[in-house]
Amino acid sequence: MIPKLPPGQRWIEGLIVYDIGPVPPLDLQNFRLRLFGAVANPQELRWEDLLALPQAQVRADFHCVEGWSVPDLLWEGVLGATIVDLVRPEPDVAWVVAHGREGYTTNVPFSYLLRPDTILAHSLNGKPLPLEHGWPLRLVVPSLYAWKSAKYLVALEFRRDLRRGYWEERGYHDVGDPWREERRR
Repeated sequence: MIPKLPPGQRWIEGLIVYDIGPVPPLDLQNFRLRLFGAVANPQELRWEDLLALPQAQVRADFHCVEGWSVPDLLWEGVLGATIVDLVRPEPDVAWVVAHGREGYTTNVPFSYLLRPDTILAHSLNGKPLPLEHGWPLRLVVPSLYAWKSAKYLVALEFRRDLRRGYWEERGYHDVGDPWREERRR
């Protein structure tokens, strides 16, 4: 069965690479994932801490705001809901800002972090995440356009208020649902 395609999208075979600038090198010994903001239990996870959390797989299509979609990708890592359980956000948290090590940010509605298909991925299709697709860690939010799936993930900031990220400051939609074609504000 062919997966359903959101409006304004076309299928392609592989992911296209987009970056906002050079990505600083990283030694996994120095990797830290900072989980902070309006949470009861802030964390700074080393690579081995992240791998010690329950691992999951998510099979999902991937939709870019530029009009292309890649079907049936297999992501492996830690579910967003596992991270939420770990940090225990305050009841009024409404947004999460994902930070990449190259300076990229994007805001994601908190409710999307809890969806069963949202994952902090370290593997793609059974192999370690390639550098150009966010190595070593990428937030993957399949139910939103791909710019919300922040590459080179180094922090998740839990917020009560909206703080727009890189593309949102440039007019992209705050949510970015491909089924509603939420491309721009």
